[in-house]
Amino acid sequence: MDRALTTHAHLQRRWDAQGRKLAFNATTPAGWEAWRDELTAKLRELTGYDTMLEAPLDVHITERRDFDDHVRERVEIQTEPGVVMSLYVLIPKTGTPPYPAVLAPHGHSSGAKAGTAGDRTEPEISETIDRHNSDYGLQLVCAGFIAFCPDARGFGERQEEAAKKEGILESSCRWINNMAYPLGQTVTGMWTWELHRLLDYVESRADVDTDRIGCAGLSGGGLQTLWATALDTGRRIKCAVISGYLYGYKEALLDMHENCSCNYVPHLYEYVDMGDIGALIAPRPLLVETGTRDPLNGASGVANVTSQMDIMRRAYALFGAEDKLAHDVFEGVHMWHGVEAIPWLKRFLM
Repeated sequence: MDRALTTHAHLQRRWDAQGRKLAFNATTPAGWEAWRDELTAKLRELTGYDTMLEAPLDVHITERRDFDDHVRERVEIQTEPGVVMSLYVLIPKTGTPPYPAVLAPHGHSSGAKAGTAGDRTEPEISETIDRHNSDYGLQLVCAGFIAFCPDARGFGERQEEAAKKEGILESSCRWINNMAYPLGQTVTGMWTWELHRLLDYVESRADVDTDRIGCAGLSGGGLQTLWATALDTGRRIKCAVISGYLYGYKEALLDMHENCSCNYVPHLYEYVDMGDIGALIAPRPLLVETGTRDPLNGASGVANVTSQMDIMRRAYALFGAEDKLAHDVFEGVHMWHGVEAIPWLKRFLM
C-alpha cells in the first residue's frame, strides 16, 4: 500500500467529515432571519470585517474628463485612517439625475478600474477587455446607470510595491494576506468593508437615486459582489449580478488551491459553502452568470455551480421570490456575458 506524502487528499477527507456548522436550513422567513443574523456575525468575525477602522470619507475629485456618451471623474475616498481608495465615476450624458447606480468591482488581471471603465490607454488592459468583455462599467453607463468603478486594495493605482514589478495587471492579494492573517484580517474582509464605504460615498452624491443601487462584478469582482451584498445588513444594495464566481468551495477552491489567496478565509469551510453565503442575499434580485467552459467552475463544471444555486433557491422560495433569482448559463469561457445581466439590472433598478 502506497503511503501518501502530500496533504491534499487528507484535507479533502477533512472537508467531507467537517460539515457546515451554519449551513442554510431554515424553513420559515423568521428562521431565515435568525440564521442570517448568526451567520452574518460569524462571517464578519472570520473575515476580520469587525476589525476595520472608521474614518471620514475625505472625498477628493481629482479629474473630470468628457467622453462622447459619459463624463468620467477620478475620485479618492478614505476607507480607513490613511487608507485611500481610487475610483472612476462614470456619469451618463443621457437621462436626468438622480440616476440609478451600480458598483462595478473588477476582477483579477483586468486593469482594475481602468478595465471596468473601458480605459484602453494601456495595451495590456485593452487586450484583457477584449478577452473577457470586462468593461462592464462602461457598458452600464451606456445603459443609463451611473457606474462606480473602484480600484480594489492591491490593484491598479493601489498595487503593493511587489506587484508593481510584475506589471499593471498583477494583483497584490498574496502579499496583503501574508500581512493581514496574523493581524486577524483578510483581503475578503477589506474588500467587503471598502465596498460598504463606497456605498457611503455613493449615497452622499446628489446625482444618485439611493433607492436604486446595484452591484455587479466578474471573477474577483464577483467575489466582492457576493460578500458585499451578503453582508449588507442595511440592504442598500437592491440588486446584484455575480459573474464567473459562484460555485462549490471544495471543487473550485480546495481542489483548485492554486487560485488567488483572496479567495481564502480562515475557518470558512467549517461553517459554510458558497451557496450559504449567497442565501444571505435573499430575497433581493440576484442573477448569476456562468460560462459552460469556465475552468474555475471546478471538475464537475456547471454542476458545481447549480449545487450552490439550489441552496440559494431554497432561501428565495421561503419568500415566494423564486423569480428574483436567475442563472444565466451561457456557452463560453471565463468572461462577463452581460446579455441577461444588464437587462436584469435595468428591470429592478430602472
